[in-house]
Formats: sequence, C-alpha cells, structure tokens
Amino acid sequence: MLAGPALTRRHEDGQDVPLLLWRFPEPLLAISSAVHGGGLGTRHWLINATVPMSYARPDPDTHLAALATGLGLTGPGIGLLTGVDVTEVVTTADDGVHVSATVGLGAPIPAASPDPGFGHHPGTVNIVVWVPQRLSDGALVNAVATATEAKAQALAERGLTATGTATDAVVVLCPIGGPVAAYGGPRSRWGAPLARAVHQAVLAGSF
Repeated sequence: MLAGPALTRRHEDGQDVPLLLWRFPEPLLAISSAVHGGGLGTRHWLINATVPMSYARPDPDTHLAALATGLGLTGPGIGLLTGVDVTEVVTTADDGVHVSATVGLGAPIPAASPDPGFGHHPGTVNIVVWVPQRLSDGALVNAVATATEAKAQALAERGLTATGTATDAVVVLCPIGGPVAAYGGPRSRWGAPLARAVHQAVLAGSF
C-alpha cells in the first residue's frame, strides 16, 4: 500500500506555504496529466503544492522542478499546483484503492462550453490514485477516464453544472511489476473501487 502524503511547508514570497509530499519507497508506474512529470512512466515522488489564487507564473514546470530540488528529491517525479490549501486534503479508500484529493471549485466550468475563453484559475481539483496491482497501459488510460467520470458525477450531485475546472489534474499510480490487470473502466476489478473512492473524495472536498 502507498502511504499517504507528508505535510510540509516552504517559505515563498514572504509566506509559509503548505505542500503535500509523497516519497515513494520504490519507483512506481504512473500516468498523469500533471504539468511537471506528466505522461506515462516510472516516477519516484509526487508533490502537490498550494499557490496563491493570483498565481500567474508562465513556467509552472520550472517552478515545480525548483520545489523538488529544494526538498532534496531526485529522479523523475510528478508536480501538481493548486489554489486550495492542501492541508484540507481528502483521503478515501475502497477495496485496496486509495485516493487523495484537493478540491478547489472556485471557478467551475462545463468542459464543452460554447465559448470557453482562455482564462485559467488555480482553484483546481487534483486527484491522486493508488491502485495496488500493475495496470496495463490501456487500463491506466481508462483509469484516468474513470476518475474523471466519477469527479463529474460528484460535481453534479453537489448541484454544479460543471465538469471540473480549467486546471484539474489526475494521477494514477500502480506497482511496476506483478500480474497485469487489463482493464480500468468503472465496472472493472480496480476501476469500480477507484470510481467510488474518487466520487467520495470529491463529494467531501471543500469548495
């Protein structure tokens, strides 16, 4: 089982700002939409860092790399940013799947808005999922879709006509070795508890 994140802080712009840190005991396979370390591959750590709602740096990837260096992290990892106070992280579990979510819904949007515009706000729903069995590459992609569907279901149940925010991110982690599960959809062995755990976390998260 992947342990939950450690809460630490960094001094930045005259303030102590919270940050969630996972130091993986061994490298994990990850799929992620993160701005730093996104894509599919082996990862050694993960951070989810609070930033001000006024955050407008044009180089978040570089910013996250600097945060990782300051924490003494080495090897490829994943970096997430959010306008949410990450001390309010919600953790859930269902049948071996573990989820940590920071839920910021200050700027919710429907994905298929007829006039989406280009404004980005760092409210952000960041979802980190641990699945205890190796997933195939296709199952990892499907697991991201399942997590996103469960998030959208929770937002609908919260009365929002939105599917998320413009800056949401999903991370799915699993072991590198062992028997491979072929499916990650919402009625699969691991997709079903994943969907329930994400749904519960987003429902419980703060606005």
